[in-house]
Amino acid sequence: MRTSFLPAFAAVTPVLAGFDTWSPPGPYDVRAPCPMLNTLANHGFLPHDGQDITREETENALFDALNINKTLGSFLFDFALTTNPEANATTFSLNDLGNHNILEHDASLSRSDAYYGNVLTFNQSVFDETYSYWTDETVTLQMAANARIARIKTSMATNPTYAMSDLANAFTLGESAAYVVVFGDKTTATVPRAWVKWLFQHEQLPQHLGWKRPALSFEEGDLNRFMELLQNLTAPVNETDPGCTSRTQRRRIPRSHFGF
Repeated sequence: MRTSFLPAFAAVTPVLAGFDTWSPPGPYDVRAPCPMLNTLANHGFLPHDGQDITREETENALFDALNINKTLGSFLFDFALTTNPEANATTFSLNDLGNHNILEHDASLSRSDAYYGNVLTFNQSVFDETYSYWTDETVTLQMAANARIARIKTSMATNPTYAMSDLANAFTLGESAAYVVVFGDKTTATVPRAWVKWLFQHEQLPQHLGWKRPALSFEEGDLNRFMELLQNLTAPVNETDPGCTSRTQRRRIPRSHFGF
């Protein structure tokens, strides 16, 4: 029954994309542990079903929605492709990004650690901790750094299987930089708190709150600069922190690693 129903469903469902086009995922759609990519799928910039996403679709979605340079978009696609368990894959699906300890990592800003179960869906309690460090109506990189390290400390103290590879560490920097300087303003390195709260909680572009596609293109040089700046704003975690192990979080950043 399902195999005959799905093609018919797809045939009558238009493929729409745009800032003013939004619909939540349906019963056969898949989503990622990443609110930004889920948002792009909900708006149709990425395939709404979240499946079999190509390089061209990734490049176009990131450029059309967020003004991310297509060369950088292609580079990000290469990382996403590594999460597809199929050999010689040329596409990825959003739920592939939830495969633990590839790009997905502990200490998410809005998802539970894999030790506790589902890493794909929004967790209000986890996000509440992140949000508590955005202490003004305008979120700065310092606030993003504070929220990121707080989540790492909490995860280290409560998750007996906590792990953070150098690649995952770099992705946490990229993710925290992204919601400030890609979604917000790379000139001032700030973003209105209401915008990112809406993005995380609703996975929808907050145009009704005044957000617009960034006027300035986001380039690889911007990525490296803001990741390094964010790391410099982050106090290291070491064995003196309650519940933490001896490994430090002040690591050298692998060049050009980035996550949304």
